[in-house]
Amino acid sequence: MGHGHGNFESARSGNKKALAWALLITVSIMFLEFFGGLFTNSLALIADSGHMLSDAAALFLSLGAIWFAGKAASGNKTYGYYRFEIIAAFFNGLTLFIMAGFIIYEAVERFYHPPEVNGGWMLAIAAVGLLANILSAWVISKKADVHGNLNMKSAYLHVISDALGSIGAIIAGLLILLFDWTIADPLISVLVALLILRSAWSVLQNSIHILMEGTPVTVDVEEVKKMLLNIEGVRDVHDLHIWTITSGMDLLTCHLDIEERSEEQLILKQAVGLVSEKCKIEHTTIQIEKPAFHHHELEV
Repeated sequence: MGHGHGNFESARSGNKKALAWALLITVSIMFLEFFGGLFTNSLALIADSGHMLSDAAALFLSLGAIWFAGKAASGNKTYGYYRFEIIAAFFNGLTLFIMAGFIIYEAVERFYHPPEVNGGWMLAIAAVGLLANILSAWVISKKADVHGNLNMKSAYLHVISDALGSIGAIIAGLLILLFDWTIADPLISVLVALLILRSAWSVLQNSIHILMEGTPVTVDVEEVKKMLLNIEGVRDVHDLHIWTITSGMDLLTCHLDIEERSEEQLILKQAVGLVSEKCKIEHTTIQIEKPAFHHHELEV
């Protein structure tokens, strides 16, 4: 079995630093937008500050998940606590859904009863919020693994959706300031909420897939089976399972039925090497079986 933890742990260290900076920036701007929204009577700003509250909680949860996942494995948690990162990603996706629903609900109310909105102040505060969001997104994209780590991707999407909220508030502020079109405030809030829902659905789908022990999207089980069957001496492959513990940590287990005269260790070495090279899976457990013994197949 091969294990490559060096790059994995290095990436986790970068993820922690990025999240800490993004959390600090997000909390600061959250208060600015909330009190600014009350001052200007802008739903777009209040909605964005509320979304930032969920983002701050999401970033804190993601940061806590990395710390918790770093705990050593125990007798009753033999894989350790890495899966907590996926649970955090799931809850982050869920909070995005809830927040988008809240924004849409409030926006519908304002369609019927549009209040007076101070477009100038709304525009200025939203611009500051956008700059902060851009800075947070830049920190995370440069220091964290937003493509390979689902926990970091969910945190990054929270920050990006914040930026969309700020852009929406800026556009609404301009329309109110230039044309006195107060309906722009709830209208753009709904558009931002729909964009948030789109991102949230992706995170929820991926996290549920991992929690259900789904095969990594980068791996084709049938191709892996054919690859192992092509090893000289292998008669059959069964109980082939491929799943993900957390982002960047995929596992594979299987049973190989081999011919009586075949060299077990040679076949095992070839199989582990192929899985590592072709599938980028370093955590592999393979059971070798000869005709004298055949382990019954699992029902799953």
